[in-house]
Amino acid sequence: MDLPHRLDRVAVAIAAGVAAVAGSYAVVGESPAFVATPIANAAVTLAPGALVTLAITLLGDLGSKLAYGGGLAATALVLGAVAGGARLAADRAGRPLAGPLVGGAAVALVGAALSTDLTSAVGAGVGAALVATAVDVGAPAETTTDARRSVLAGVAALAAGTLAVGGRRTFASATESAQVPVPDDVATLLSEAEEKSFDVESLEPLVSDDFYTVDIASVDPDPTREDWSVRIHGAVGEETTYTFEDIEAMDHEHQFNTLRCVGETLNGRKLDTALWTGVPLMDLLDAADLQGEYVMLRAADGFYEEFPVDALESGFLAVGMNGQPLPRGHGAPARALIPGHWGEINVKWLTEIEVLDEPATGYWEERGWHGTGPVNTVAKLWAENHLDDGRVEVAGPAYAGTRGIERVEVSTDGGETWADADLSDPLPGEDVWRQWVYRYEPPAGEHEVVVRATDGTGTLQPRDEKRAYPSGPSGWVSRTVQP
Repeated sequence: MDLPHRLDRVAVAIAAGVAAVAGSYAVVGESPAFVATPIANAAVTLAPGALVTLAITLLGDLGSKLAYGGGLAATALVLGAVAGGARLAADRAGRPLAGPLVGGAAVALVGAALSTDLTSAVGAGVGAALVATAVDVGAPAETTTDARRSVLAGVAALAAGTLAVGGRRTFASATESAQVPVPDDVATLLSEAEEKSFDVESLEPLVSDDFYTVDIASVDPDPTREDWSVRIHGAVGEETTYTFEDIEAMDHEHQFNTLRCVGETLNGRKLDTALWTGVPLMDLLDAADLQGEYVMLRAADGFYEEFPVDALESGFLAVGMNGQPLPRGHGAPARALIPGHWGEINVKWLTEIEVLDEPATGYWEERGWHGTGPVNTVAKLWAENHLDDGRVEVAGPAYAGTRGIERVEVSTDGGETWADADLSDPLPGEDVWRQWVYRYEPPAGEHEVVVRATDGTGTLQPRDEKRAYPSGPSGWVSRTVQP
């Protein structure tokens, strides 16, 4: 077989692999059943801790997107190789017309092994078979050049991917747009938060418009309410399991809670607040008769984090967010909230609470992070507006976990002199941010604005800037303001 013909076969095989991934995505979306999920997730969860830390601190969200893209590409190559091999075997058996069907069947078998989902596997197999058939019909081998077949293969794969993504997103938009009625007590609290929010351009309200997400896997778990349960076991007097129906039957509370990412930049935007609905964790744990001093929380995505029992005294099992059922990306159907701790150790998709006699190491601690420590105090500078009257308006959020925010100061001369900013009225709750705003007559030319916060214990935010790893970013935030 000459080189052009081999390259032609490779092109068709790659196109079939891309179409297989697209076919699976078209029927199951970005779910655990997606054929690319095992490989995409493994690219993150099996990576060395040092590499993960490097990706978080240097690349941020781009690192996880690159890992996911690499997982998709690897899956397409694997399935393409399967389709190409089956197609070649059919040719050698003297049955070239059966090549697409045999290739599709082989892809479906491998897809079933990867996803353990028949629908996803069939979608992958059909995608691969359709693209291979389209290439054969559009460019029969005996009547055209290898180059034309390769071009047709690329076009067919691109079309399959475009249709799959477009169709799936349209379906997702239609199915996820439905909102449930917001209970009156939740509506009252959300209205209170809106009234207390400053009306400042480029500044989010006190209940965030777009809440950040950070996860250890590229594809989130998607357990149903009907199948979900949380098991409490280990050093307990009585092992206990709660279903979602059990949680629904309990009296629910509503809490404003802020979460901040330990791996963000100092003035980053991975800091958000929501109104969460659920039940106190101790209402579940007390019934199990705790006999240990430590607790390991485990999640459906394989994440785990340890806390002393004392930290869970104010812990919360959230099943709702801003008056709606908890979204999948935030841990549906139920997640833990541990006030005052960094965001990523507030375990999503909670499935297990193991009570321990001795301390253990959590997921991020095994990778060198100190995520279970209390959050660092910070005043961020997110908004800079030049007003019509000539003044400059700067604003942002301030957060210190359960210590609260007492004061925010602003310097417009690089830290030489300071003035108090206006603070938003505090929201109810022990672990919530506040907004600050300051307006001033600017000096001629560019100048440096610096902000710092004082927490509820009277402790000033540390001045020296430190990177996120291993204990979260800290330091005063500054910005050069142009005239």
